[in-house]
Amino acid sequence: MTDLPPRPAVRPVAFGSTEVAAHPSPDGLHDVAVFSWALDRRADVTLFAPRGTDRDAPLPLVVLLHGVFGSHWSWARSGLAHHVLQDLVDAGEVRPVLLAMPSDGLVGIGSGYATRPGADAETWVAEEVPAAARLLHPRAGEGGLAVAGLSMGGWGALRLAARRPGAYRAASGMSPLTRWDQVAGYATGRHRAEHATPVEDPDLAGLLVAHRDRLPPLRITCGTADALLPDVRGLRRRLLAAGVGHEYAESAGGHEWRVWERELRATLVFLDRCW
Repeated sequence: MTDLPPRPAVRPVAFGSTEVAAHPSPDGLHDVAVFSWALDRRADVTLFAPRGTDRDAPLPLVVLLHGVFGSHWSWARSGLAHHVLQDLVDAGEVRPVLLAMPSDGLVGIGSGYATRPGADAETWVAEEVPAAARLLHPRAGEGGLAVAGLSMGGWGALRLAARRPGAYRAASGMSPLTRWDQVAGYATGRHRAEHATPVEDPDLAGLLVAHRDRLPPLRITCGTADALLPDVRGLRRRLLAAGVGHEYAESAGGHEWRVWERELRATLVFLDRCW
């Protein structure tokens, strides 16, 4: 097994600027804008803590990553992630956590949550987003840190779990991309060449297998009508062949929000077992 590549050098997490929205939305969403040194630009995070959360107590942090074409609002406004979490907390099915839903770095049609020239989206998500969450809840992440995502965000979540050993208690990929070239497949025109630029660890299965002894608990899911299903099943076969433990599920539906909203519920229950 080879060692993981060194993490890119960035400034300590002391943002160039911060702005926390003075008025949360009626359903409890807080928006934060920061100047990210890793991205060398401003970036946004939407945060949500369930009703009654003690701001001064340790709180697990779940980072939710969006897909291609999305942004920081996608999980809340398209997937109702905050309502899913609140319902589970109210029913006693999971303990309260803080949700951090960041933009991906806003590179072209999607950064892939990877380190690229001029925009280190991996460090933004892994190091700066938790710091941005602590602007709202100072002890966010003290109860544990997990990462999950859909499509490109599913690829990002699973990839981060391997590249950042020990950082995450668990990771979940919903309908995940499995290869870097799939990101470029969504691009058109000049952006196709931009996204064809190589990144480290372009093959998700190979990365997970190479670092199987240092992975946290993993969950992988996909819809049975999703065009990515053959690739996701291929990922599962390679993981099984290499003895990489993971939880796996398929459910009815395609590459769509009704699937991800349902799978988020199962993912939050899965993550609750890992705190």
